Order: sequence, then C-alpha cells, then structure tokens
Amino acid sequence: MIRLFKVKEKQRAEHANGTAHIKKQSAGELRLHKDLTTRDSLSLSLSLCVNLVDIGELNLPKTCSISFPNGKDDLMNFEVTIRPDEGYYLGGTFTFSFQVPPVYPHEPPKVKCKTKVYHPNIDLEGNVCLNILREDWKPVLNINTIIYGLYHLFTQPNYEDPLNHDAAAVLRDNPKMFESNVRRAMAGGYVGQTLFPRCM
Repeated sequence: MIRLFKVKEKQRAEHANGTAHIKKQSAGELRLHKDLTTRDSLSLSLSLCVNLVDIGELNLPKTCSISFPNGKDDLMNFEVTIRPDEGYYLGGTFTFSFQVPPVYPHEPPKVKCKTKVYHPNIDLEGNVCLNILREDWKPVLNINTIIYGLYHLFTQPNYEDPLNHDAAAVLRDNPKMFESNVRRAMAGGYVGQTLFPRCM
C-alpha cells in the first residue's frame, strides 16, 4: 500500500527546502501544450519561428507562423505572424501577441495585433473584434480556431462588426477606396491623419 501522506509530506519538505525542481503546470498550460503538440505526443520544437503546419494539432496555412519570444519556459505567451496570400492585405505581415490565461480553455486567450493596421475589425491600439475571443468562446475551441479566425479577418474583413468605424464605412461604401487605403497604410503612408508603419 502506498502511503500517500508520506509522499505529500516529502513533496512539501522538498518544496520548502527549495529542492523540488518540478514546476506544477496549470490546467491552462496542460491544455495549451495539448493544442500545440502533435497527436503522437512528440515534443513541440520551440525554435523562434515554427511553421504551424509542422505542429500537428496546429494545422494552419503556410502563411502563418508562431514564435515564443520568452523561450520554451513560457508557452503561455507567444506570437503569431500572418502573411495573407489573398485579398486586400495580400503581401502584408501582421503579428499578434497571445496571452493564455491559467484557466484556458474556460477563458479565451487575450489577443492583440502588434502591427498597426488599417482594418475594420482591428483598432489602432491593436484590439481585435473576433466573436470567438468574446461572447462565442467555448472550451472546445482552441488556438488553431483563433488563428484561423484571425487569418479570415484578413481575407474577408467584416464591416458589420467594426472596431475601426471609419475603415468599416469605407469598406461598405467604397471598396475601391478601401483597397487603396489598405495599400497606402501597408506601404507606410498616411490614411487620414494616421501614419501607418510599413508592413509589406
């Protein structure tokens, strides 16, 4: 018979003495690790830029990549770069930061666009209007779903649920002018009074 109380006491003593080396993972970290690793439990390669098609569960377009700027010890904070291969944003490079809460998947990650972009669904502070990051989030969804949603925002921006109301109005009323504004912004120019950094 295993003496569970003795095992617990030993673990507490090791922790108090600083000899315990095993970091306890939160449920969110365990789920995120599952989202990021392959189906046959191979470890995730944590190079600075990992192609998402090579990560098993993250079966995404070749136009997306993931990086871990804080290294392999911080899986809960990472960046995703999207390079749309069609639509208004063709040729642009857009980076998003992901902060995954310890209670993931019961709460969605906090996602911000680090690239200043002229977009109806992304405001100038980088906030993203994507329903699955808010009211439509469910624990069965995962990082893969979010990245596909972000990619979809670039291939089919939605003027009906805007964060940038000016960009949404232009897209709705004058798609040709919207396309011109997007090109100008991505090239590093002004749209109205706002200067956008080059992202092509």
